Amino acid sequence: MYLVCGEALFDFFSDNDASGLASQVNFKAIAGGSPFNVAVGLRRLGVDAALFAGLSTDYLGRRLLKVLQDENVRTDYLLDCAAPTTLAMVALGANGSPQYSFRGEGCADRQLKPEHLPTLGPEVRGLHFGSFSLVVQPIADTLLALVRRESGQRLISLDPNVRLNPQPDIELWRSRIDSLVEHADLIKVSDEDLHLLCLDQEPAQVIEGWLQHRCQVVFLTRGGDGATVFSRAHGAWSVPAQPVQIADTVGAGDTFQAALIAWLTEQQLDSVEGVRQLSRQQIDDMARFAVRAAALTCGKTGPDLPYRHQLDIR
Repeated sequence: MYLVCGEALFDFFSDNDASGLASQVNFKAIAGGSPFNVAVGLRRLGVDAALFAGLSTDYLGRRLLKVLQDENVRTDYLLDCAAPTTLAMVALGANGSPQYSFRGEGCADRQLKPEHLPTLGPEVRGLHFGSFSLVVQPIADTLLALVRRESGQRLISLDPNVRLNPQPDIELWRSRIDSLVEHADLIKVSDEDLHLLCLDQEPAQVIEGWLQHRCQVVFLTRGGDGATVFSRAHGAWSVPAQPVQIADTVGAGDTFQAALIAWLTEQQLDSVEGVRQLSRQQIDDMARFAVRAAALTCGKTGPDLPYRHQLDIR
């Protein structure tokens, strides 16, 4: 079982308004948040998964809970909170790339504290961490404590998924990611996020620094240019993108992340030792599997992550 840790929220997408009235804005609300999406994505890909998160007891929070239950994501690591549900207002750019504005200060998914850290049994083979829960308090310090506690005992995967709206302090992001990469076995990062984190360093130089710690492999996603793999044991190479008619890219990175974990699970390599012993061919197969999965999400509107059987259709 994989434990995904972080936020759960609702994305509010503005619909095209045919009336043209400035006083009227129509929205379509979709359950999301990067960790939430990864947990759902894992279940759709056949991996037993749970979400460690704070969920509001308000209407939207109960809807999030219902989604998790419907998707068969385990809910025994959730914390009920009286605080409201985080809202992310999403506008799509011309290339389908999302632009976010968050309403999250004091909301439920930020309320996890060190005393809420769960005791994990042997059924939990790995943990995934990512997005703005890494840098907003009190959850940020709670997740860092969990990473430090479990590193070396279970597979740790990390996706920075930098979001400057909920936390605009990029130096805080850089400092916290620097702390987390010391404990991760596998890292996925987008080229946009890496550009923000790099400061004046070359991206490859930053990634090579990450590989000097525990990390065995880094996947750099590059949108329509595919992905580049950086392996401690086997060097660097790229895999091409999958051709697709893009609806939008919302959830594509989360799909890529879930697919990496699902591939490892299917191959019974979802462990610290399993990732260490990956061959170049296995890493390449894993990257191509993730690229294929992400392309399916890009062909649909919103974070509609694929099911495992869809990846067998060529």
